[in-house]
Amino acid sequence: MFDPKKLLDDLLGSKIPGTEGTVRDKAGQAVQMAKDNPLAAGALAAVLLGTGAGRQLTGTAIKLGGIAAIGGLAYKAYQNYKNGEQPAAADAPAARQPELLPPPAGTDFHPASAPQGEDEFALMLVRAMIAAAKADGHIDDEERKKIGDKLSLSGIGSEAEAFMRKELEAPLDLGALVAAARTEAQKVELYTASRLAIEPDTRAERGYLDLLAGRLGLPDALVDHIEATVSAAKVPAA
Repeated sequence: MFDPKKLLDDLLGSKIPGTEGTVRDKAGQAVQMAKDNPLAAGALAAVLLGTGAGRQLTGTAIKLGGIAAIGGLAYKAYQNYKNGEQPAAADAPAARQPELLPPPAGTDFHPASAPQGEDEFALMLVRAMIAAAKADGHIDDEERKKIGDKLSLSGIGSEAEAFMRKELEAPLDLGALVAAARTEAQKVELYTASRLAIEPDTRAERGYLDLLAGRLGLPDALVDHIEATVSAAKVPAA
């Protein structure tokens, strides 16, 4: 069985433990060698989104690792919401590249608090990202083949690659995805992971995120805080 937490790291371009490189760097090098592959950034998030990744995590977020970065962003957004703060404007100085901390131990946002276990929780977040990536319907048979070629270059391993292919083929089951989030914190993290996977530049993507927020029962004000927090942690993709 592959490691779901590592796959989540790969999707977000997090730092590879014990190295100075990222999965994004490794995949980018492989893509450069494949001259017929149009992928520029190389992150698996970009693999999912074809050439339209748009923006990517940077700074402290990629150093934390996928599950901690998602939890940290979700916790920050939730605390700002609970404290009655206003979501920061995207161009506000305080909103640019804020320091991101992992969710505090003992809170429901900490991975160790997941009632289904960290691995299963990480798998839920991966599925959420893949579902969001499919939201605009651009992954047809031709695009699926291109993604398969890119996955083969990404170095994630045969089991993880098979899982990704299966998830990309599977029809969206929003009910099952929503039901997998067992706590209020996990609902916030599921939406956060989904928002991290895409930039909602189309009606289909925006509609999917709105539908997901509704099914999760997230208040509009909380969703606004998640949007602001995620936007501040992302920069234009290379």
